[in-house]
Amino acid sequence: MTVRAARLLHLLDELRRRRTPVQGAKLAGLLGVSLRTLYRDIDALRAQGAEIVGDPGVGYRLRPGFLLPPMTFSAEELEALVLGARWVASHADPELAAAAGRALDRVTGVLPEPLRLQVETSGLFAPEWSPAAPEPWLPVLRRAIREGHAVRMRYRDGEGRASERVVWPFAMAFLADMRLLAAWCEARADFRHFRADRVQSLEDTGRRYPEHRHALLRRWERERLRRPAA
Repeated sequence: MTVRAARLLHLLDELRRRRTPVQGAKLAGLLGVSLRTLYRDIDALRAQGAEIVGDPGVGYRLRPGFLLPPMTFSAEELEALVLGARWVASHADPELAAAAGRALDRVTGVLPEPLRLQVETSGLFAPEWSPAAPEPWLPVLRRAIREGHAVRMRYRDGEGRASERVVWPFAMAFLADMRLLAAWCEARADFRHFRADRVQSLEDTGRRYPEHRHALLRRWERERLRRPAA
């Protein structure tokens, strides 16, 4: 996503959350741009179909019901989004849980009123029932997976043996009673799976590993059925 595209989405979010007009100077300050740039962004959104009412010196307001072109969902798709976001909110680390809530708010905010009501009154829930609390290093691991960074971790296996190793993480599975990390282990020169509750500590080395994450993922998918867990 380009910087401008991200800024336009941010502007839409700011307008969507407000029920009364907001001054252009305030919007420009929130976005960190000049008034001239803000006016151009308002014109760009209007050209894409956003019903933004108001003028310079008066304030701006986004009329309810504006729907971004890609965001057209069936009833089943909306239910899947709601349930998925609620599951993440109740099972993931606090940072990812908050992101799930914001994402659902963003989707809800641009839906027409009937669909918005359907989301807000959904009867699908994912209550917290797992006794395993999220590991404190999960945000670090998720960023390392996203950026393709090697991580250094201290690990204690099922027999209680401790080790320190550098791995290339490429996937994380959130199971009902535990979380599993899939990675390429530099010491073993092979794929390994690690139970998150056995990781004693984990830190991002800041070093990009040499293979693309999607290539690791494809190789792992081919081999996982015949590979034992670590």
